[in-house]
Amino acid sequence: MKRISFLLFISLFSLVSCRQETTKTEKETTETKQPLKEKVAAKKTMADAATILSKKEVPILCYHHIKNILPGDSEYKRAYTVTPAAFAEQMKTLSENGYHTIVPEQLYNYLVYDEPLPAKPVMLTFDDTNVEQYTVGATEMNKYGFKGVYFIMTVSINRPNYMTKEQIKSLSDGGHAIAAHTWDHHRVTKYAGEDWNTQFVKPKKKLEDITGKPVTHFAYPFGLWNQAAIPELKKSGYQLGFILATKRDTIDPLYTVRRILVPSSWSAPGMLKAMDSSFK
Repeated sequence: MKRISFLLFISLFSLVSCRQETTKTEKETTETKQPLKEKVAAKKTMADAATILSKKEVPILCYHHIKNILPGDSEYKRAYTVTPAAFAEQMKTLSENGYHTIVPEQLYNYLVYDEPLPAKPVMLTFDDTNVEQYTVGATEMNKYGFKGVYFIMTVSINRPNYMTKEQIKSLSDGGHAIAAHTWDHHRVTKYAGEDWNTQFVKPKKKLEDITGKPVTHFAYPFGLWNQAAIPELKKSGYQLGFILATKRDTIDPLYTVRRILVPSSWSAPGMLKAMDSSFK
């Protein structure tokens, strides 16, 4: 009789343990699946072109040379040059007026996913790899915790008066954004055949090898673009394309992001006025 009672106890114990294990497993399965459901539910929806175009534009300034202007410099060269003193005053003015710099990734997330930006955002961009953008530009921006976007023309890397690989890597490591500006600055509107690989794909790969980070943003030389370039940029892995102060494309506004060129004639207050009038 004792033996039967003992066996009955063992059987009941095993049954209870089995039910507990089953319940535990079901609970673990439910807990495992729950985050997945939440992730699916939280998946972001990309904004369409009309929504992107309706959003308030972020002021984006475009710089080239930051150096003193010589008496014999042409009007064309002056249009692409800001003196070191003027640049320093402009950075100081932006800081005193409460502006906060952003990088392209932040702009993309704002336009596409409606992620918030800091108060009074501004983007500072630099074209063509000129060395004074590193020696003067980054030095001034660092005083205010500003970050810039450097559009690199890769044929010029390590050449006299242009940035070295080490300087580009230093900018990237310091939180500045490194982006592509073709191989040799040929106009995108004239590309055909192998040009897309030479001017879009190879520069992207070279800059990624230098920085160790993805390069997903591009600036058109002279701000000139055409419809043929946009699918090639997409295919090459770029998320944003930057033009100058012309109209954005109504179908692909992400690949026609507007900037304004900062000329030598602007005072710091004049720069603020231009920002207000150019970006609505």
